[in-house]
Amino acid sequence: MDHRQSLFVTILIVLLTLMVSNSSMAVGDSALTGGWEPITNVTDPTVLDIGKFAVDEHNKQHKESLKFTKVVSGKSQVVAGRNYNLTITATDGGVENNYVAIVWDKPWENFRQLLSFKGPI
Repeated sequence: MDHRQSLFVTILIVLLTLMVSNSSMAVGDSALTGGWEPITNVTDPTVLDIGKFAVDEHNKQHKESLKFTKVVSGKSQVVAGRNYNLTITATDGGVENNYVAIVWDKPWENFRQLLSFKGPI
């Protein structure tokens, strides 16, 4: 490869890199993998199932007897699957409290894991 061809290839690579970089900036944070997105329908059956799973799994791990009531709010994050960060209402001995749970879900593998459960908040 002569000097002109080498220079042309280098300039082409730089231009392509800049074009890709600029186009990814135009997409915005919300479309990026790893960004948290609000859950707009907290009564969606999948969201409710994940909320119930979080309470049930917490009960197993800590030998408690919380009873899932509802999902108050949440956000989700695309990872190798999806993380759900949910604010959940559960009752403990008849007293309602809110809790925050993070669940990692990979439905195509039938995999779900409770990453965090905090509260009452």
